[in-house]
Amino acid sequence: MRLDQYLQIYLASWSREQVKKKIAGGDILIKGRPGKHRPSTKIYTRDIITLVTVKTEHEDEYWNGELLELELKPSIIFEDDELIIISKPPYMSTHPTGKHLFNCATVYFESLYKKTVHSIHRLDRETSGVLMLAKTPKCAQSMTDCFEKDLVRKCYFFIAYNKSWNGEQSFEDNHRLGASEEGLKRVYINHFPKESSEGKSARTLFRVIHSEGDYVLGLAFPITGRQHQIRVHAMINGLPLVGDKLYLGNFKMFQRFKDNIATKEDHDLMEISRHALHAIALRAPYKGEEKVFSSHIPKDLQEWITTNMTIDLNHLQEQLEEEIQNYFNKESR
Repeated sequence: MRLDQYLQIYLASWSREQVKKKIAGGDILIKGRPGKHRPSTKIYTRDIITLVTVKTEHEDEYWNGELLELELKPSIIFEDDELIIISKPPYMSTHPTGKHLFNCATVYFESLYKKTVHSIHRLDRETSGVLMLAKTPKCAQSMTDCFEKDLVRKCYFFIAYNKSWNGEQSFEDNHRLGASEEGLKRVYINHFPKESSEGKSARTLFRVIHSEGDYVLGLAFPITGRQHQIRVHAMINGLPLVGDKLYLGNFKMFQRFKDNIATKEDHDLMEISRHALHAIALRAPYKGEEKVFSSHIPKDLQEWITTNMTIDLNHLQEQLEEEIQNYFNKESR
């Protein structure tokens, strides 16, 4: 097979020109065959090919024209010989994907331990919070089975903008979810009635903890695990998340932020640099018992709450812990 054809199988998000540029730049190595190669270079069974990528500014994040200082070190909630539970910082990917190759949870721990670390589930890059990683393939398979068999329960903390919330403290949403367009717009998830044949079934429980002025603090308990599920279901109920460029904003605004050409009005509407969603707790069976792993509200969301609301953070954390415990106890019965 031609070298460029082979590379495009594994670099599906790259254009042919990007692949050719990598080859021309000498960043593609074939073991035992020194020197630069051409796109048409023939490769054979058992050839070992290495792609070299140097960290550049393409993973930098900006807000109002200023470079954000990202947290690059996740805090460890739990660890033993098989499992790592971390509180993932915002903007850290779960694993390498697209242009995000370095600031990733698996990459961080693989660099630390000099061995393969497996992702079991994932969080959106902007979403912070509890994330489970495995040190062994056996543990990865076992915990993945728990997710697939619906044995894991998750809880998320959110800050929402009160656009048209009806005031209910507890409610659920069952709208089906799915992307209706191909290409770039596949990132935008549409909702359909529960009875529709479009999209996939989805269910989220919500509990409002505090409301003040134009804002609402709450917990979301996703029963299913669809893409953008909490964000879309919250938006449907008049509670789009603060900082959500897609669902408080729109696809065009999302693109402007992605291209670093967002306007002052865009920034004013978002208020913070990322959507205000934090995976605050997770309960899963592990080594014969039900374990709960939880984290605190992250620094950036604490600062927003302190600036915009009067609720005491310690009191809020206590309320959240009580609601989370009530939910997990109820689920156990």
